[in-house]
Amino acid sequence: MTIILTNDDGIDAPGIKALIQAVQGKNFIVAAPRDHQSGCGHQVTTAHPINLQKRSDTEYAIAGTPADCVRIAITQISQDVKFVFSGINAGGNLGVDAYISGTVAAVREAAMHGIAGIAISHYRKAKHNFDWELAAKWTAEVLAELLHRPLEPGCFWNVNLPHILPGSPEPELVFCHPCTKPLPVNYRIDGDDFFYVGEYSKRERTPGSDVEVCFAGNIAVTQLRV
Repeated sequence: MTIILTNDDGIDAPGIKALIQAVQGKNFIVAAPRDHQSGCGHQVTTAHPINLQKRSDTEYAIAGTPADCVRIAITQISQDVKFVFSGINAGGNLGVDAYISGTVAAVREAAMHGIAGIAISHYRKAKHNFDWELAAKWTAEVLAELLHRPLEPGCFWNVNLPHILPGSPEPELVFCHPCTKPLPVNYRIDGDDFFYVGEYSKRERTPGSDVEVCFAGNIAVTQLRV
């Protein structure tokens, strides 16, 4: 049984290194974008070649999107893929973010092929630094819980870790529904140019949704469907 690890921040990002730490002891292959692909959604490459660089027997840098990486991993690299884990993304992928996120797109692509997937993202408060060691610990605990839960065909998990400050209580794992409220849509205008200035932390949220759960300091887990 092989697990594919990917992301949208790029193969050298600290988040995927934390994910590797979280899955130590398991049989995994890293097949991740060579370059930063954040916010690319479910884009796939069909009009030009996708370069693949084999760094080792278990690590492949792919010059494509997260969805490209999954497509290549399950058809060209390994024939025994049972799970795809994507992340740990440096930033939340809550609610409607799932439509924009390359992190989530990777596991959606896996679900389309009948392979179970878990996307893991880490919400960031203001400009505070990430604690990737702690994120790896939480992720290992989340994976231990979710790997034993059955998924219907076409479904996948979306996990968002909270950003808690030192001294805060340990987060709880909360199964919840995805928020359907829109992201803040605000722009600064300079002549004919529009600069997005929406504040993620000020997004609307519905009670009990993943946005509210994660912003309150807990681990939000939602089950999404293709």
